[in-house]
Amino acid sequence: MERLPLFLDVKGKRCVVVGGGEVALRKATLLARAGAKLHVVAPELGDEMAALCARESALVCPTEFQSCCLAAATLVIAATDSLAVNSAVSVAAQALSIPVNVVDQPELCTFIVPAIVDRSPILIAISSGGASPILARSIKRLIETLLPARIDRLAALLRELREVVKTKIRSFDERTRFWEKVLEGDIPELVYAGKEAEAKARILADADKPSSARGEVYLVGAGPGDPELLTLKALRLMHKADVVLYDRLVSEAILLKLRPDADKIFVGKQKSDHAVPQETINEMLVRLAQEGKKVLRLKGGDPFIFGRGGEEIETLASAGIAFQVVPGITAASGCATYAGIPLTHRDYSQSVRFLTGHIREGGVPLDWAMLAGEQQTLAFYMGLSGLDIICEELLAHGMDPSMPVAVIEQGTTRAQNVSVASLATIRDQIIIDEIKPPTLIIVGRVVSLREKLDWFGS
Repeated sequence: MERLPLFLDVKGKRCVVVGGGEVALRKATLLARAGAKLHVVAPELGDEMAALCARESALVCPTEFQSCCLAAATLVIAATDSLAVNSAVSVAAQALSIPVNVVDQPELCTFIVPAIVDRSPILIAISSGGASPILARSIKRLIETLLPARIDRLAALLRELREVVKTKIRSFDERTRFWEKVLEGDIPELVYAGKEAEAKARILADADKPSSARGEVYLVGAGPGDPELLTLKALRLMHKADVVLYDRLVSEAILLKLRPDADKIFVGKQKSDHAVPQETINEMLVRLAQEGKKVLRLKGGDPFIFGRGGEEIETLASAGIAFQVVPGITAASGCATYAGIPLTHRDYSQSVRFLTGHIREGGVPLDWAMLAGEQQTLAFYMGLSGLDIICEELLAHGMDPSMPVAVIEQGTTRAQNVSVASLATIRDQIIIDEIKPPTLIIVGRVVSLREKLDWFGS
């Protein structure tokens, strides 16, 4: 994070704008909307700037800029067409430790004026750090289309009732769950429909009811790594969770999308190193939910495809714990797509099989005779340590030694590394390519299409 976003109270504070043209007018108008006491420094004012100054009873200094113009200023904005003047304003302001913004010259700024979505008391600020104000404005327009028109009225109602509810519900955790329940129910829709009195009555009535804190577990697939592949429902539940149990395969980029104040517990496993036994994870899910918490069980890929999600919700069902399951894009689908490998193709593969490559009792117990056939695609999860056995078994059961194989490391992410060779040579190739877990192995003629279809790597 290059800059710290803050919301500054400038009501009644002296704020200096240097410049009298259209750009200065926009900045002065913004400050006036925030209740600032305007001080405009410019030899000449445009008609609209002059009208604004008259309307806001602004102090106008009709001279060239001098450092004394900054006396007692809370902040200053330079918006002239003179680089020399703008530089002088920046130097003078910084010498006095006054925050300064120079329009379109981020190197002279100590703060940046963001693009703003104003639905007061809701304010949303968007900044590109000076890299592209046009991009920031584009994001602003997108956000404006997503916000309900009367969200300002909802915020005002919640502010009005905040202290009242605080006296009725003493526990911070219970109060947090109460407000979440309010916002997730139909009360916001009442406000948006203009029925604020009914919404207020509902909130007050619900606050008087005894709390029945009952937890819930969300079993959510985080997909193969790229955070843009998260589903909308996954994101919504990630923002609701009080506590998160996450695996090794969940990327840091995805963890950054969790609710900032959620407790995060790592329960990841690696080959031969089960940091937290599955039985303990199951018990933790039950215990945390029984404490009334919203528990997010976040798993890489899809929780029902080699994710042991079925075992976890069996435990929850037996304990009478409410749960939801959100599927995710499984590694075979996501990694193959980002590697430019279609899992099925009318000319090469009429079926695809998802298989575990996990070694058990010195082997990988699968029906190798069936898997060695043509016109199919094999996707092995957790198979890097068992690659020797996989190759030997497929060759022993008649698979063509020239069959293309891809081993994909950290698929769908910018760290993606793909090693491609034949069934006979792939074990040597992954050493050359320095492939490390986590990986997905794809065996089949479709791998030969990667050279033509590699859209992500290219």
